Amino acid sequence: MNFLAHLHLAYLADSSLAGNLLADFVRGNPEEHYPADVVAGIHMHRRIDVLTDRLPQVKTALGWFRPETRRVAPITLDVMWDHFLSRHWAALSPELPLGDFIQYAQQQVGTILPDAPPHFIDLNDHLWSERWLERYREMDFIQNVLSRMATRRPRLDALRDSWQDLSAHYDALELLFWEFYPRMMNQASAREL
Repeated sequence: MNFLAHLHLAYLADSSLAGNLLADFVRGNPEEHYPADVVAGIHMHRRIDVLTDRLPQVKTALGWFRPETRRVAPITLDVMWDHFLSRHWAALSPELPLGDFIQYAQQQVGTILPDAPPHFIDLNDHLWSERWLERYREMDFIQNVLSRMATRRPRLDALRDSWQDLSAHYDALELLFWEFYPRMMNQASAREL
């Protein structure tokens, strides 16, 4: 899962959206540095990552990547799941338009920015102003995201080419998303994540 899915599942679980978004920027035990609700969100994010990595649908999708991109396939898939969520938001959350959700999420995350790590503050500067969560629905934007990630970290250069794997298996990936994501939404709403 990437940014949009983590925020969405946190919202459904009535968990800290800020903690769920912050989690990738926190190493080790967060208890000493953040309030209890943010810590709970960080832990929820980590549980979702473990759960997602173990899903049979994700394991199937990983097998569709070529040898030269397989190492970065988990990262590529995380971004792709956000593409499908953004694209199908109206069907998955008809009671809350995506634009309204994004505005709410930005407000919630904004509460921790003064005390957040610098890289997290930088992310937020771009995430909201450049409308990433809405633009995830555009495959051109997904390709751009992967290319930017590859540029920032040379060891992730294969992300640039992983676009071809997404394109080649787009329809099958979409079917896998529909198999697992609504179930994760139900688990979040039932506070089982």
